[in-house]
Amino acid sequence: MNEPNSRELLARLVGFATVSRDSNLELIGFIRDYLAELGVACELFHNDEGSKANLFATIGPQDRGGVVLSGHTDVVPVDGQAWTADPFTLTERDGRLYGRGTADMKGFIASVLAAVPAFLAQPLKLPVHLAFSYDEEVGCLGVRAMLAALEQRTHKPRLCLIGEPTELKPVLGHKGKLAMRCQVQGAACHSAYAPYGVNAIEYAARLIGKLGQIGDSLARPEHHDERFDPPFSTVQTGVISGGRALNIVPAECAFDFEVRALPGFEAQAVADQLQAYAQAELLPRMRAVSADSDIRLQPLSAYPGLATPADSEAAQLVALLSGSNAFGTVAFGTEGGLFDQAGIPTVVCGPGSMDQGHKPDEFVSVEQLRACDAMLLRLVKHLSLG
Repeated sequence: MNEPNSRELLARLVGFATVSRDSNLELIGFIRDYLAELGVACELFHNDEGSKANLFATIGPQDRGGVVLSGHTDVVPVDGQAWTADPFTLTERDGRLYGRGTADMKGFIASVLAAVPAFLAQPLKLPVHLAFSYDEEVGCLGVRAMLAALEQRTHKPRLCLIGEPTELKPVLGHKGKLAMRCQVQGAACHSAYAPYGVNAIEYAARLIGKLGQIGDSLARPEHHDERFDPPFSTVQTGVISGGRALNIVPAECAFDFEVRALPGFEAQAVADQLQAYAQAELLPRMRAVSADSDIRLQPLSAYPGLATPADSEAAQLVALLSGSNAFGTVAFGTEGGLFDQAGIPTVVCGPGSMDQGHKPDEFVSVEQLRACDAMLLRLVKHLSLG
């Protein structure tokens, strides 16, 4: 087969509209077939519905741990965004490659696929593993089944490189995230008799106010970690709904909130504190009016933070490959904390910038894509030396 370069592969990958709400199977099928033509076998890990899949492949010796190159195949929606060209057709202008997912993070996957022939051409002393997952954008959901399988294997990977866009600067840390939904059940009545009902919106407002107080506490200087921006764990409410008409005391209200937690801080503590406040302060008042009143917290998604030591094998290898030991952190989350929890030390380093991610006219520069190609060729040499 003719070996396509990373730009050509990126054009193919962008052409698959793998928005998280939709299937990624066509893209996974393309990668599977591409690898098969090169003689590389792969495993697929499907979701329960069979509509999405992770892909895992190993190049090199199977009897030892190696380096995982990890990327997610899903992208965020383009709905309501003002693109100047078709977001699912790669467009090149002024040294930039435009399209949904070019930065976040199909550019990295394209470079990895383009490097496969080079990995195959060398007698690798250590293997390289390709791990491409689904539903990262909605809570790092897909990779979990793949990691569960890897944890059971005799020869677990030694380290992981996640190619999220960092302008190819090595990143050792990011915050974790907990997303929750709070549902408030009150009791409706005519607004002229408001004291005889339980206003779910008003009680939701008290809960949101409590979250604000918790957030203020977390922002105190003694909780700061200056490696991060902002340097403290944060709490914010992003969605709220409730009420039917102004003259009806609302019986239902729901809101979604999230915690962005510094590594080492347990985000669940915020939800537990909110639940304790509800039990002690709000529910007794609500149930004094209506016994059916309730406040329920439901987890939506969560992933842990990442804090890889600078002197670790993973950090030192990526510093060598990227040509930089100016280790940093990022504000956005990745699957890195999950790999780390599975005992696979992780560094984040990939082409492009998250400044372009999730926006209309998302792009990765040609220069960044080429630099990523060069970084992976250095990895080829490193693995062939053992």
